[in-house]
Amino acid sequence: MSVIFILILISLLVAGGFLIAFLWAVKSGQYEDDYSPAVRILFDDQQKTSPDTIFPKNNHVISKESEKTEPDSKTSN
Repeated sequence: MSVIFILILISLLVAGGFLIAFLWAVKSGQYEDDYSPAVRILFDDQQKTSPDTIFPKNNHVISKESEKTEPDSKTSN
């Protein structure tokens, strides 16, 4: 029977802790803006890119390794 009283006391302490945490969150302003998070997904955060940056016209991708190993044709004689 004494175990039930201990469990009730522990549950009341945990509930009191959650109540204090909730009141602290409300007082610090955590719940002031309830509209923006719901519509944030609708706004674009990224810049618009042109089709040339996605699909280059020359269809040639230069990697860092090929730049190091291949000599530059403009500077070589």
